[in-house]
Amino acid sequence: MPKMPPVHTRPALHPASLARYVDPLPIPPIAKPIGMRPHPHEPSKQVAFYRIAMREFRSQLHRDLKPARQWGFDGVVPGPTFIAKSGEPMLVEWVNALPDKHFLPIDHRLHGAEKGLPESRTVVHLHGAKTPPESDGYPESWYAPGKSATAFYPNGQDAAMLWYHDHAMGINRLNIFAGLAGSYIVHDEAEAALNLPSDKYEIPLVIWDRMFDTDSQLLYPVSSNPDAPWIPEFFGDIMLVNGKIWPYLEVEPRKYRLRLLNAANGRFFHFSFSDGRPFHQIGTDLGLLPAPVEVKSIVMAPAERADLIVDFSARAGKTVNLMSEYFDIMQFRVASGSVKDSASMPSTLRAVPKTPESEAVQKRMLSLIEWDNPVAEPMIMMLNGKRWMDPITEKPRLNTTEIWNLINVTDDAHPIHLHLVRFQILDRRRIDRFAYMSHNKLRFTGEASPPEPYEAGWKDTVRANPGMMTRIIVRFEGYTGRYVWHCHILEHEDNEMMRPYEVVATAAEQVIQQTAARLCRGRPIP
Repeated sequence: MPKMPPVHTRPALHPASLARYVDPLPIPPIAKPIGMRPHPHEPSKQVAFYRIAMREFRSQLHRDLKPARQWGFDGVVPGPTFIAKSGEPMLVEWVNALPDKHFLPIDHRLHGAEKGLPESRTVVHLHGAKTPPESDGYPESWYAPGKSATAFYPNGQDAAMLWYHDHAMGINRLNIFAGLAGSYIVHDEAEAALNLPSDKYEIPLVIWDRMFDTDSQLLYPVSSNPDAPWIPEFFGDIMLVNGKIWPYLEVEPRKYRLRLLNAANGRFFHFSFSDGRPFHQIGTDLGLLPAPVEVKSIVMAPAERADLIVDFSARAGKTVNLMSEYFDIMQFRVASGSVKDSASMPSTLRAVPKTPESEAVQKRMLSLIEWDNPVAEPMIMMLNGKRWMDPITEKPRLNTTEIWNLINVTDDAHPIHLHLVRFQILDRRRIDRFAYMSHNKLRFTGEASPPEPYEAGWKDTVRANPGMMTRIIVRFEGYTGRYVWHCHILEHEDNEMMRPYEVVATAAEQVIQQTAARLCRGRPIP
């Protein structure tokens, strides 16, 4: 459907006015616990306790710009990186210390963003984590400045790169745009045994696009309708990595492990290197692949992560740039000479057993649609024709497997994220959109295509391509309760392309889960 182009409320800074590769890449600080607290389910045990505050601050994002206003966790963007060990739980108190007034344009027509609500409300979601529902960051569980929420993260999962970010209903796109996001890396013994590049040779790269005005401040465009400033997608023309515009990183001529996160609001990245070099992907969203996959480029939708091994030894004394099609992202400056490189690049990594389709107890047909009614409200993006407040229709049973058929009749690719669970992609297949939209008839116009080799691992976000049915197979395990599934284009998510789902169980199983679940809100754990 046609979409109105966004407009700028202030003069926009032209990207050509900024020199590239003049600032070093920042490495986010490591989050540090402030003490120990009783395990919420086993009071005789102690777990690490963190307190992280969301604050407004100003920082210089480029050598030639004035400091920009941002919101960040503990005063940095991206926030501090959590380093967790599989099986070792932690408690995190997320404190809302933001000002009362938002500095980005709120559309009060969006559900959950009505006038009268606290403008700077927040709730934190740990993306990719298997957590109790009370700690998952449910979009309606927001809290205002001066309040806090303490989340329990069991870390009972394989080594992977997760990330944490705001998830407040109706303004999530604005809060993340302001800077409320950070990395969370889980390690385990199986990963450690592989001798992959580590410590200073393991680099998290949080990548997003932004726009700025001529006063060096973040610029979020609005629509031409002053009563409905929401825009269907945000695409910026200036690229940032770890909070710096077009930075550079000095590296040794050896192997590095790069942990990429696409944290953009809506942009899909097509990553490659300027010299056409091959590199190896060793992991997806939620863990290692069975074996390294050699690629020259990868596609990453918003919220997807990629675990890469890049060998710079052949570029000693030279530079190489990370690109996304015609966009520069960052530069690597490779030192001269040679160094001893004791890290490995194993031929096998970790078994990823295929989930048999025969295990599925239910197959759900779930449509991705959009419709436009500019007179009454903004364009609406919807999942299965339902709004957020409609009754819950997806109620998988605990410890059962389902196949979700994502039928995309829109012109956009939608990155669909399911909270709580991990899944595998089965295939994608082209459909007759007209037949489906006009007669609700599913007719295929091509053969099923398997996932790309670099997608053949555990995922929590899947790219549902336009005019195709994308099939995923999911086992719902861990906890009962309400979670959400949604498009991770943040503008879509904020405008109805998000739905609750509920993991259900027998009465006895529910009693066990309810006894175990605990979340202290508005106060630290004593």
